Amino acid sequence: MGKKIYIGNLSYSVNDQDLTDLFSQFGQVESARIVTDRDSGRSKGFAFVEMSTDTEASDAIAKLNGQDYSGRAMNVSEAKPMAPRENRGGGGRGGFGGGGRSNRY
Repeated sequence: MGKKIYIGNLSYSVNDQDLTDLFSQFGQVESARIVTDRDSGRSKGFAFVEMSTDTEASDAIAKLNGQDYSGRAMNVSEAKPMAPRENRGGGGRGGFGGGGRSNRY
């Protein structure tokens, strides 16, 4: 398995195929995925690319970091593992209460 690369500061017009084409000049691209907003489907301006070898990924990072692509200077680095999320659950009374007391007499 190769190395996963983080690409930030992307133009919102860039798509998965654009990234595949850009990174394929450094080796075999296993996957390229623009991160999109769940509700609107619009790009969030960053993506992840996975290269087939660590050497290819390192070469792509070294040559593309800071380079202009579609009018924006890309931030290209090795992707960090996703941190575990904290429990963001609601708990409590759900914000509907009057302290658990009824308004009736």
